[in-house]
Amino acid sequence: MSPSRNTNNKASLIKWLPWILLLIVIAAFIWLFMSMKSTSKNAWEPPRTTAAEQQASAPISDTPAPISSYHNAVARASQSVVNIYTTQTMAEHPYMDDPVLRRFFEYHGGPSQEQGNTNLGSGVIVSEDGYIVTNAHVIEKADEITVAFNDGRKSRATVIGTDPDSDLAVIKVDMTGLTPLGFREDPIRVGDLALAIGNPFGVGQTVTQGIISATGRTGLGVNKFEDFIQTDAAINPGNSGGALVDAYGELVGINTVIFSRSGGSMGIGFAIPTSIVEQVMNALIKDGRVSRGWLGIEIQSQLRDPTQLETSTGVEVLNVIEGSPSAKSGLRVGDIILTIDGVEMTDANTLIQYVARKPPNTKLNAQILRQGKNAQVEILLEERPVQEPLERPVVMMQDGSMGQPSIQGEQQEVPMMSEAERDRMREELLKLFENGGAPQ
Repeated sequence: MSPSRNTNNKASLIKWLPWILLLIVIAAFIWLFMSMKSTSKNAWEPPRTTAAEQQASAPISDTPAPISSYHNAVARASQSVVNIYTTQTMAEHPYMDDPVLRRFFEYHGGPSQEQGNTNLGSGVIVSEDGYIVTNAHVIEKADEITVAFNDGRKSRATVIGTDPDSDLAVIKVDMTGLTPLGFREDPIRVGDLALAIGNPFGVGQTVTQGIISATGRTGLGVNKFEDFIQTDAAINPGNSGGALVDAYGELVGINTVIFSRSGGSMGIGFAIPTSIVEQVMNALIKDGRVSRGWLGIEIQSQLRDPTQLETSTGVEVLNVIEGSPSAKSGLRVGDIILTIDGVEMTDANTLIQYVARKPPNTKLNAQILRQGKNAQVEILLEERPVQEPLERPVVMMQDGSMGQPSIQGEQQEVPMMSEAERDRMREELLKLFENGGAPQ
């Protein structure tokens, strides 16, 4: 190639180079302007869920195809759910010993010498040889317990043991070859499907569908030891003691109580999880009672101010019972229990539930805060002493008064008259009878 041609090429390149650079700069300005405009526009758009997030939160089916029926799960579980009928014999009415008052009550269809009070509930078969789990309040004060099975058979049942603190009981029928309901092994999650099976209002075995609304519900004032599953599957009177199962027909809880203003289901029902059911059931079958660990302290949750960004956790010790395990370990009033065995004690209910699930003679390692300094305390649990029966919570009635709600099927006490009222009523009835009047 000749030198003159090289010289011409260089000259041509130098000639066009400024224009090329100008085009590059213009293109860069255009790209920058469009990018700024796009960014400004996108900044005002609402946040969107990415495809990966949508896939992660997509509903999980039991099978690859959409589910149109839970027949298999219900058929599997319903054969293990029974109806329970209890009968309680009442003593003679206190006013029936007076002939005048007896005549008045008999005319109006008053109580006879003895009166049977029948309650209903549900239960779950947990062994082939006849053990059944139900609620303690279902069989409370029952003189006779009748169990009706899904295949139409009936049998009398005996009480193996009750645990009013958790509202669980175990009864047994003299039968073999029964079908126990399998317990779910994996932890349940909020949003999982829930099916409630029981005998609501005595209409017969019924199935309702919902989801797991929440777990670990405490502080309801129903039982001393509470760790409820909350569900919106319809639970009504008569469902107590029945099964709460998942989409595979595996037991996740025992239906126990509902929150209701009308007595019917309002979408807030509670069940005892299988972790507690298994613990109580095994103890009742083995020993006839439940032994729980005991610290021997009075506690309260750390006060939390919802307006403050900083949150304080831990449980403050208000009182240490003399001679209790806590007193022997050196725990003092004013100590704040932060963790036990590495588990954070967020509130008093968490601590109570944790200790209640431990058997006596278990060693607990507690981290406490004492006068602003951290310390470690080792506590050897003892058996929880017998406690007084739990009083029902006082609630606001519809008329604005305060009182205690009644339990479905509970026998109501007969209001008693004073001696003066009784004598006055007796005299008025005698005058009425003497004048030939009917005891209207």
